[in-house]
Amino acid sequence: MNIKFFAPSWGNTLPFALFCKNVKEAGYDGVEMALPLEKTEKQAILDILRDFDLKFIGQYYQSFERDLSEHAKNYEKYLRHLIEAQPILVNCQTGKDYFSFEQNKHLFEIAERISKETGVKIIHETHRGKSLFAAHITQLYLTSLPNLRITLDISHWCNVHESLLADQTEAVELALHHADHIHTRIGHPEGPQVNDPRAPEWKETFETHLKWWDKIVEIHRKKGTQLTMNTEFGPATYMPVLPYTQQPVASQWEINVFMMNFLKKRYATLC
Repeated sequence: MNIKFFAPSWGNTLPFALFCKNVKEAGYDGVEMALPLEKTEKQAILDILRDFDLKFIGQYYQSFERDLSEHAKNYEKYLRHLIEAQPILVNCQTGKDYFSFEQNKHLFEIAERISKETGVKIIHETHRGKSLFAAHITQLYLTSLPNLRITLDISHWCNVHESLLADQTEAVELALHHADHIHTRIGHPEGPQVNDPRAPEWKETFETHLKWWDKIVEIHRKKGTQLTMNTEFGPATYMPVLPYTQQPVASQWEINVFMMNFLKKRYATLC
């Protein structure tokens, strides 16, 4: 087993080649991102990733349609669009929090069918506003659909449940055993992202997240399976900002590189 670390393209404002140069020099293994539908633009991005020897995780977030049939049609279109680029996996913000269990299940079944057909792993992110928006809801899906694999971004659940989930241990434990990819952002009871994980006031919150991630790492270590991590702290205004000026209170890039280096050191024997 080893752990591969991915940089988020979310928030990048640099030319993509320069961004990839920085990603490579920082020590990341790849980039997690969506791809444009326009073929020439898409190919240019993939060429740059290849030039810098960076791996690619496809990211789907375009869950906008209220009508299920339209939603499912576009869902399949985007998944196949990402799979054409031969990612190591596709991470999906699947479904909507207001869809019924059966509606979201239909989308999971589409992803499973495409995954079996193409041989590309498709997993589903625990994200606010989507099907897996809360711990207890995810527990229901994972119990009913035991083959479902997830990206654990537990920062969202801290926000949704306004807690560090001490009263949701069974749901969290089940999720840890279904996680193949981690978004290592640190959330808190009042938001999905602390202003700076290096600040001492977040010590307990940081350590709580580390305990969750440690368990996932140990699960994959015992199984000898691949685990990936995306440091995914976001830009302003996901990153808290100052009033009036709207200036971010910290550097997104510096925090993400800090998180990567911290986790590489923590899991050094596995990277």
